[in-house]
Amino acid sequence: MTGTLYVIGTGPGNPDQMTPEARHAVERAREFFGYFPYLDRLSLRSDQIKVASDNREELDRASAALKRASEGIDVAVVSGGDPGVFAMAAAVCEAIDRGPEEWKAVELVILPGVTAMLSVAARIGAPLGHDFCALSLSDNLKPWDLIERRLQLAAQAGFVMAFYNPISKARPWQLGKAFDVLRAELPGSVPVVFGRAAGRPDERMQVVPLADADPAMADMATCIIVGSDQTRIIKREGKPDLVYTPRFHDGGKA
Repeated sequence: MTGTLYVIGTGPGNPDQMTPEARHAVERAREFFGYFPYLDRLSLRSDQIKVASDNREELDRASAALKRASEGIDVAVVSGGDPGVFAMAAAVCEAIDRGPEEWKAVELVILPGVTAMLSVAARIGAPLGHDFCALSLSDNLKPWDLIERRLQLAAQAGFVMAFYNPISKARPWQLGKAFDVLRAELPGSVPVVFGRAAGRPDERMQVVPLADADPAMADMATCIIVGSDQTRIIKREGKPDLVYTPRFHDGGKA
């Protein structure tokens, strides 16, 4: 008899944004596999064990968790945000696909969570109110020329875009290049939202036109939402601006 492998997300960082379903899984699991900061968000009992690893060890982490689950232990693989959005659910599925036959017998429970773009969007208004897409700007798992092509096509198609993994010390130039690609396709007035640490004490929300978007405004804790030519800003006296994308689209340009 195998154990159960829960794949959970802690949400964007605010403890209130972790779902009750994920909390129940935390109560049931005995061993927890994840990136250090995500595991540190959990309040575990003395009989529960953390197995922390670096953020680039996703496949090894998934394999280690599957091995323990196949041995009859209830385990949890922990992501930030939603585990299915640029996170550990895909790594666990990949490990099952590549791994020994007995891993396919493990009881797998993937629980949805609140991903960063939803938290940022809620804090700023409703920029995802019409069609949108999400892209990771990291080229660790795909070539940069593919990222550029997807950016270009998404802009041409009129999608609002949410950017994950926008910039790091190892990738300092790519966000600026992404903005260059978008400026060739979109009006300079399109709103760009820099949402850092949404829902946490160090939260910072900044909205600028695409023409003024600067990579220095972002770090790896930032989720960026780039509007479409339909996205609007509502000015409110004494209150933060609202950014929203209307639900209705007439088929033409703004």
